[in-house]
Formats: sequence, C-alpha cells, structure tokens
Amino acid sequence: MRDGAKKTVLPSGLRIVTEAIPTTRSAALGIWVGIGSRDETPALHGASHFLEHLLFKGTHKRTALDISAEIEAVGGETNAFTTKEYTCYYARVLDADLPLAVDVLVDAVADSILDPADVETERGVILEEIAMHEDEPGDEVHDVFAEAIYGDHPLGRLISGTPESITPMTRDQINRFYRRHYKAPEIVIAAAGNLDHATVVRLVRKALAGTPLDTGPADPAPPRQGNKRVRVRKAQNVVLHRDTEQAHIVLGGAGLGRHDDRRFAVGVLNNVLGGGMSSRLFQEIREKRGLAYSVYSYAGQYADSGLVGVYAGCAPAKAREVLDLIRAELSRIAADGITPEELSRGKGMAKGSYVLGLEDTGSRMSRLAKSELLHGDLMGVDELLGQVDAVTADQVHAVATALFAQPLSLAVVGPFDSGELPA
Repeated sequence: MRDGAKKTVLPSGLRIVTEAIPTTRSAALGIWVGIGSRDETPALHGASHFLEHLLFKGTHKRTALDISAEIEAVGGETNAFTTKEYTCYYARVLDADLPLAVDVLVDAVADSILDPADVETERGVILEEIAMHEDEPGDEVHDVFAEAIYGDHPLGRLISGTPESITPMTRDQINRFYRRHYKAPEIVIAAAGNLDHATVVRLVRKALAGTPLDTGPADPAPPRQGNKRVRVRKAQNVVLHRDTEQAHIVLGGAGLGRHDDRRFAVGVLNNVLGGGMSSRLFQEIREKRGLAYSVYSYAGQYADSGLVGVYAGCAPAKAREVLDLIRAELSRIAADGITPEELSRGKGMAKGSYVLGLEDTGSRMSRLAKSELLHGDLMGVDELLGQVDAVTADQVHAVATALFAQPLSLAVVGPFDSGELPA
C-alpha cells in the first residue's frame, strides 16, 4: 500500500489496513463488510440495515448497554451505516483506548447473538425510521429517482427496506443472512491515527479468537465487479404526491461505475455544473433568479453502474420554470462543453475537497477501507491528484454528451397529483 499505509491479510482472508498519524492523539477504527442492500433477495429487502441495528444489541460477552457504555466511558463514539454495496461499523477514541475499541467492535460484529426480543424492538425502531424518512421529501425524492432509473433491481430499492418487507422478516432469516454473508474474506478492518500496525494486527487477532470469524484459510474476496452492466429503465417521469411547501425535483439518468476511467472527468463536470456556489446551476437558478434555496448536481457510483442527477427544491409554482432551466443547462453543457476557466476551477475544487477531506482520522480510515474493499488497492494522493490534473476539456465534453444528451428521468415529490408533472 502507499502513502504510509500498511496491510496484513490474515489466513482467514480478513484484511487489516492501517495508517499511522503520529501527530494526532486519536484513532478511528472501522469494520467494513462488503455486503449491502443490493445483495438481498426481495424477501430479505432491508436485512442488511436491520442487521446493522442488531449487531450493537448484544454478544455472548456484552449486553447492548455494555457495548455503548464501555466506549462512552472513555469519551469515544460508535456508529454504523449501511449502503447498497457495503456496511460499516466504526468507532473513534483516544489513541490509548484503541485496544478497547478493537475488542468491543470486533465482538459486536463477529459474535452478536441476535436475541429475538431485540429483533422485535429494532423492528419497531426501523419502521419508525422508514416513516421519518417519508417525512423528509428532500431525501425521499432521491429514492424515487433511483427507482425511476433501476426499477425493481436491488439498486433501485430502499436501503432500509419497506414496511411490507420488514414486518414479516424473522430472526432466523436475519441470522442466516448474517452468517452467510459476514465472512472473513468479505471484511476489511481499517484504522488510522496514533497507532502501530503490528499492534493493531495483534489486537484484532486476539479479539477474533474463538468467534465465528476465526475461520480456516481463505483468500480475500476481490472487489465487486458486477457480472454485467446493470440494465436501467427507459427515461420516465415519476411524480409522488406529498402535501409539502416545496417541490423537490431530481432530473438525471444512468451514470458511470466506479471502475470507469472517466470518473475523474465526471468529478470535474459535476463541480462545474452544480458542485458549489460558483457552479452554473447555482448561479443561474439561485443567484440570478432566486428560484431555489438549494440546487446542486451529484454523481453516485456503484461497481457496475451509477447515477447522475440535479436536485432543486423550490416553490411548487416555480417548479416548471426551474425544470426548464435545468434542462437547458444540461443541453448546453452536453452540446458545448466547458470553458478553460471552468476546467481549471473544476479541477481545483476536486483536488482541494479531496485533500481537505483527509484532515481527520475518520476520513483517513474511510479512505483506507474503501480503497481496499472497493478497488483492491490504495491510490496514492499524488497519483489521484495527477489523475484529476490530466482531465481535459474534451474529456469533460465527451462525458457530458454521453450522460446528458440522452433522454433523462425526472422524479418529483410535492403537492401535485401523482403521475402529473407540475404545470
């Protein structure tokens, strides 16, 4: 590995990657599992997220209170999150308390008991979480957009599951999912901060001893590639009725996968289009016309597919005007590309945000884990900045044409009749 990072592969196939940052007095630890919501069958829709909740509820050695209290007693913090392609459990503590964090977090992930009573408690919590999400139309519209692109493919489903899938899910189903997918070759344990690599490896080995992850020889799982490119739906308009004060709009389409070399050009394009206050969309829609408070573009990448979209939140009466302006800007950038000044600014934003995003142990830990889990290697900072520097205006123009000179899908959440576009 590069940039001072170190890696050890245990005989079980579990990987340990670390980066020593002697100037800090903290350490961040993450256990990353290469399993997410896209790995679920329809009957297990939401199982990854359900399991994320349950793994903090108790092991053979600790109760749920023990897990949280031991970390909080030293001023640390723990949390977890689920995505469509991986799940992460993490802790951040003082450097002297890293041994405790390793012991607690490995225990929780490797040896949870999934008590039936806890399953029922967390089922209620998750159903409330789903209901809460539906009360946030600015978030919900992105889920509507993903479904418009991917349909019933797992990438188009909610990570949390739905009431229809969560309510009947049994403890045995979740436990089978847990033991089938949480295997050592699928796991990367990453740590960054004031630490010693050999010590972290020793701590992890000790914490794993005797757990279901303490298994026989195996090779690490390779990065997810996808068997073939994900099929996407034909462009369509989806309008979801909600009694909201704002209209929430996402316009876009299928993007690029994370292994596509054009992803660096997409990053520059996104910055120019809607990545900041100097971007075209922000200037045109908010600064010049005052039509929206929030307007931005984004690009999401999976192993074998991706999304590109533009979001805007505006008064319902202004939705058509805002949508027309977004369409006009996408057509213009697809037809004409970007200026030399925009290219320079877009590169500078990409490089600056990346480097500034590595200022704390948590982000450094995440970089290590994602590089190993998703790419199989750590691209050095200088190499990554070099890739951004190498992007040309012609490359940005070509990728803009490929992404936006195609029929685009529209998702709208707001006070409109379902199925009808805002007038």
